[in-house]
Amino acid sequence: MNLDQILFRASKNILDTIEEGIHIVDFNGISIVYNKAMEEIEGLKKNQVIGRHLLDIFPDWTKENSTLLTVLNTRMPIFNREQTYLNLKGKRISTINTTYPIFEEETLIGAVEIAKNLTAVTDMTEQIIELQQKLIKPVKKELGIRQYHFDELIGKNEKYQEAIKIAKRASNSTSSVLIYGDTGTGKELFAQSIHFASARQNHPFIAQNCAAIPDSLLESLLFGTAKGAFTGAQDRPGLFEQADGGTLFLDEINSMSMSLQAKLLRVLQENYVRRVGGNKDLPVDVRIIAATNEAPEVLIESGHMRKDLYYRINVINLRIPSLNERKDDIPFLVDYFIREYNDKLDKDVWMLAEELQNAFKVYDWAGNIRELKNFIESAMNLITDEHVITKEHMPSHVLEVLLLKSKYIQDDVIEVDDLNVHLQNIEKDILKKTLAYYYNNVSKAAKHLNISRQNLQYKIKIYGISMD
Repeated sequence: MNLDQILFRASKNILDTIEEGIHIVDFNGISIVYNKAMEEIEGLKKNQVIGRHLLDIFPDWTKENSTLLTVLNTRMPIFNREQTYLNLKGKRISTINTTYPIFEEETLIGAVEIAKNLTAVTDMTEQIIELQQKLIKPVKKELGIRQYHFDELIGKNEKYQEAIKIAKRASNSTSSVLIYGDTGTGKELFAQSIHFASARQNHPFIAQNCAAIPDSLLESLLFGTAKGAFTGAQDRPGLFEQADGGTLFLDEINSMSMSLQAKLLRVLQENYVRRVGGNKDLPVDVRIIAATNEAPEVLIESGHMRKDLYYRINVINLRIPSLNERKDDIPFLVDYFIREYNDKLDKDVWMLAEELQNAFKVYDWAGNIRELKNFIESAMNLITDEHVITKEHMPSHVLEVLLLKSKYIQDDVIEVDDLNVHLQNIEKDILKKTLAYYYNNVSKAAKHLNISRQNLQYKIKIYGISMD
């Protein structure tokens, strides 16, 4: 056996052990290599494929939907393209393909396709869509279904009251709303309050978090599916159709890919939705309330939000201040949560101990109201017949975070008129000195400060720092 034969057998064995499907054709489109993984993906055997033209094996393939035929025609590679097609047995196959032309010097001699199997994924996607749509219950104005209204937005802080004022005005409108607020500030509470005070209050309110959901699944959830869109797909309405006449709340909308944002924009502009795999435009009447936990200006500049989508949904702009910006509201919130858990847990708690009150005032509430509520709930679950929450009622991990990791100092307290303004002035001074040191080079200053360039540019803008 010569070296060429040894190399041929070795490469053949290697091809049959890798997980990706490999399909190689010559310049005429005749199959010459077809590994075991590709057999499993497409449900065919090598002897059904080798020596045959692509169109004899896959009759519905064209230069438009076949990556191999496209590469043979264009002589250009294709990367990570999804492909859905019927095999010889009529089974629907879904793959994601990377396909390269093969040249000998400058002559095209064939093409190689590397395929990852998505058939099981698309089957699972259909099952997930079906399950999630069973779990998603549109909130309607009915007894027994939890709803949030403006009287549950607790706080007297000036910034918070301004946000409530804008939200109440929004309830008298049908225009889109964009809510910006840190995680845990209560964006959905505001969205529901707007809905249930509006003329749409007797129609559905549906909330969908757009984060951590694959684009293909999110698209199907939002727009619905047509029968045959992918393996096992059935005619199923999406959230736009389910929310018809009501409100659709899209949280963390910036988590959508740019292509999906473009599809969402089309629906908002035309008031029509087309199901995935369908060819009919279905009219919908849905009000959009969108939310993001990052500043929209930063998202646009960093390329995570389309400008045209931003302008379309930012008709009414609502910013919810973080809990650190409204610490004067903490006593009201604590009192509200104590009363809530007194009812739920059958307790008779009156207040926080002074030590905890002081700690709450200076603690850095990264989790905002959600974190505060969790602290109160944890403590009240450990109370028996006491009337005051003390540090002994805090779980050990909470106590460590609250008392040891907070900036709670009993002695030598610095007197300031407004802590937030004081801290902002310190931050502004640090930014100005760092920029001056690097001769206003934003990239170097951002690296020195260990923040992103986009974040630094945003801070320069809000602090009005001169770059002359």
